[in-house]
This record gives sequence, C-alpha cells and structure tokens, in this order.
Amino acid sequence: MTNPSREGYATVPGGQVWYKVVGAGGGVPLLTLHGGPGVGHDYLEPLEGLASDRPVVFFDQLGCGRSDKPGDVSLWRIERFVEEVAAVRKALDLERVHLYGQSWGGWLAIEVMMGNPPGVASLILSSTSASTRQSIAELARLKASLPQELQDTLERYEAVGDYHNLEYESAVWAFLGPLFCRLDPWPELLIRTGEIFSSNRVPYETMWGPNEFTITGNLKDWDRSDRLGEIAVPTLIMCGRYDEATPACAETLHSGIPNSEMHIFEQSAHMAHLEETERYLQTMQEFLDRVERKPAVD
Repeated sequence: MTNPSREGYATVPGGQVWYKVVGAGGGVPLLTLHGGPGVGHDYLEPLEGLASDRPVVFFDQLGCGRSDKPGDVSLWRIERFVEEVAAVRKALDLERVHLYGQSWGGWLAIEVMMGNPPGVASLILSSTSASTRQSIAELARLKASLPQELQDTLERYEAVGDYHNLEYESAVWAFLGPLFCRLDPWPELLIRTGEIFSSNRVPYETMWGPNEFTITGNLKDWDRSDRLGEIAVPTLIMCGRYDEATPACAETLHSGIPNSEMHIFEQSAHMAHLEETERYLQTMQEFLDRVERKPAVD
C-alpha cells in the first residue's frame, strides 16, 4: 500500500522552498534535513519507509532541487538556514517533530538545537560531526594513508589551487568514493542527487569549499563541540564504519550529548541509509518508538 503524500512550496527567508509530506500516521512527524549544502532531498527517499507510522517531511533547502535558487550569496549562511527550518515548521504546522539531519543536515540540526526550539521530541544525527575542525582532521588522517602517488597528485593541484582540473577531480573521487558510498553501481537516486548538486555548487563552495577536505568557506570555524551538553532531547547518532564522517566524529557527538545512543553500520560509508537500508530504518524505527513511549517533555 502506497503512503499518501502531498507537496507544495513554503516561504522562507530568501525565497520559496519545495516540500513533500509522505504518510499520515499518528506518530510525531519526522522532519528531514539533507546534506550539502545544496544537495537536495532525493537521496533521502528511503526514509519514506518510516511513513506508515508518521508523516515524513522532506524539503529541498533554498538553492537546490525544486526550490528557488537566488543569486544572492549572502543567503548562504548557517544562521539563515536555521531560520529556514523554523519557517518550514511554521508553514506546515509542525508543532512537534523528530529532527533528522544527515551530513551537513546534521550540522544544521545541531545549530537549530542551540536555539532550544520548542516541540523537538528527539534528534537524529547521521554521518555528521560536531565541528569542521574534527571533520577536516579526520579526512587529513585518512588522506595520509593513501598511496603516495595519489597523495602527490592531490597535493600538486592543491598547491596552485587548481581544484577543477580533471586529473585532480579524478584523484579526489579515488579517495572520497569509498568513504562516500560503497555500493557498485550507485543507486539511481544518488546519481540524480549528484546531478542536482552539480547544477548549482554556489551554496556548497560559499559555505564549505571546492571539495570535502578543502574548506575555504564561511563554515571553516564552525564548532559546537563545547555546547553539545545543551542538547537535552533523546538523540540517536549513526555513521558507517567507513564513513568520511568517521566513527571518531560520531563518538565526539555521543560523549558530548547526555541523552544519546550511537550505532555504527559495519558495511557502510557515508550513505548507510542506502547501503544498509533495512537495518538503518529498523534502528530509526526502534528509536522513534522508544521516544514516543515516554511522556512528552519540552
């Protein structure tokens, strides 16, 4: 049986964003924040598997997918994205939600929680970290284990800032590919997501940089590792064993967030929800069920 769905547009600071609500169950809605910045929601579609018990809410953040793509680069700030999440909640009457963030979406979810928003029943952080500092340090550690020839190729182009040279980009994906998704071939929805991302890289390059391990954007000093204790809601932290957002990043989150639990997917990289879908959804479902059996406290 197909879950009912509806879609539309919501007004947020800077423009209009496209949303889709799947399912109409009586559970607390799951509000999803995709990665990037600028990737779009498509690759998170397997989360529709949770929609038999609750509405699952997707939206393309401003600057990607079906949402507006304004040319004003001043919009690409984490503070504005926090306002965007609040605007989507208001537009869709999401008084109470489980808040899910994957990759960059996890950073955004953490930043949202720093404002102590009302009505968040739980937090789910997937393949993310508490700071750019640790993310870059972990990627540098992994990069140092590459064959010397590949390291030399990366460093040669990085030294002159030639980040879009085809040889350099090929070397980047030789490094990042196994840390991103270990499926071969990649699922169609992940390929589709990559095409959406490639069509407008401005939000990503403004906030992050030319690639995952080279940060030049306005997120370079983002760090909430010393404020994780402010997150009081039940929190599920997940990552893949081979994740670019490594288990060490997940452990920092787990040790810093008081009421948290952590799960590592042993056969996965950065896309555990695609690589081990059944186990991933089961882990989420069991967590959501436990949270909803407890009395609500805001």
